[in-house]
Amino acid sequence: MTQIRFAGRRALVTGAGSGIGMATARALHAEGAEVVLTDAVGDRVEALAHELGERATAHELDVRDEDAVAPLMAGLDVLANVAGIGSTTTAPDTPLEVWENVLAVNATGTFLCCKHAIPSMIERGGGAIVNTGSVAGMVGFRNRAAYCASKGAVIALTRALAIDHIGDGVRVNVVCPGTVDSPWVRRLVEDAGESLDALRARQPIGRLGTPEEVAEAILYLASDAAAFMTGSGLVLDGGLTAQ
Repeated sequence: MTQIRFAGRRALVTGAGSGIGMATARALHAEGAEVVLTDAVGDRVEALAHELGERATAHELDVRDEDAVAPLMAGLDVLANVAGIGSTTTAPDTPLEVWENVLAVNATGTFLCCKHAIPSMIERGGGAIVNTGSVAGMVGFRNRAAYCASKGAVIALTRALAIDHIGDGVRVNVVCPGTVDSPWVRRLVEDAGESLDALRARQPIGRLGTPEEVAEAILYLASDAAAFMTGSGLVLDGGLTAQ
């Protein structure tokens, strides 16, 4: 039987056009939430909103643009910051514009969404924010200098926000996935000349994660079941960081 944990709540998901973001949006909608779908590619969230029907609206959104972010963050009970991009180079091989863009989307984009969602959540009596970090923000990975730095920033930002707003009824947590079989990861693998088989082989559990598994973790952190959790990082990595 499907749980209805978010009936009557308004949730916004960034990066809802594919992968983890899409799975999260679908799961929130299935559990009763009014879902605001955002993505840098508007057509993808328009299609998803049409698929979901009632209680779903779509907006094209560049999370780097504060003027575009601010008005969408009003009136939220739940914010899931999933939008992100990657890079596949060492520091010496990373052009400055690539470094700046990865940090802008992953770290600054998360910051801007939180910055503008939190005051409205406080006015509404509280809320839950779930940021998307990565195990790459916890340990080093080859050829991922900018990405590791950006996700480390998201994890640290999450802790700071949680402490700043612990008395305001706003909980802030971060989900830290390992390698997930998503369109985004497949593109990165192709860009880096790597293989999915090699990525699977490095997982102690013997497989990659799925977007739906990460989405379920996001929903848990956003739900009342996690009411005692704030400033926490929930790791889903098939045992990778346990080695």
